[in-house]
Amino acid sequence: MEKGKLLIFSAPSGSGKTTLVNHLLSEIPNMAFSVSATTRQPRGQEQNGVEYYFMSLEEFKQRVENDEFLEWEEVYQGRCYGTLKAVVEKMREEGKHVAFDVDVVGGTNIKKFYGDEALSVFIQAPSIEVLRQRLVNRQTDSLEEIEKRLAKADWEMNFAKGKFDITIINDDLETAKHDILEAVQRFLEQRETTCEG
Repeated sequence: MEKGKLLIFSAPSGSGKTTLVNHLLSEIPNMAFSVSATTRQPRGQEQNGVEYYFMSLEEFKQRVENDEFLEWEEVYQGRCYGTLKAVVEKMREEGKHVAFDVDVVGGTNIKKFYGDEALSVFIQAPSIEVLRQRLVNRQTDSLEEIEKRLAKADWEMNFAKGKFDITIINDDLETAKHDILEAVQRFLEQRETTCEG
């Protein structure tokens, strides 16, 4: 069986990344979501192993020492996120295309690791002001947390320049859905053709 391909999606908080990734998961057969590990607490109805693998900082650090992560980062002090190698490779061996929803540093690290086997996509909101409004409307974070996310978003947008294969600007959701689906399908077809020929 041919190994699955890798699809990396990175974006600042509030850019609509999760909505777009979910759209792709519903449209592309044989695409699976890479569930990240995190030390943050579950929000709302989030479940362990579904949205994230929730773990203590101690367990996370132990797994880092054991070299179990494909990539990991301490995004904010004491709050770590990472991608477990074993989870990704198991899905690829099953022939599934693996979608990553990771921050920009994680995205560039996965891209470096897999090279041409991966397509990296940066999803961008039209502006920081639009991002602020989306984060406020979400009503999941305090104003202090929103300001932290916006400062990070500004840095991420500059960091991402030239480091991703494509950038999708999520100004209009339907247009963004169409553009991202087209780009991903083109990548999957091109890779399959290259492998066969």
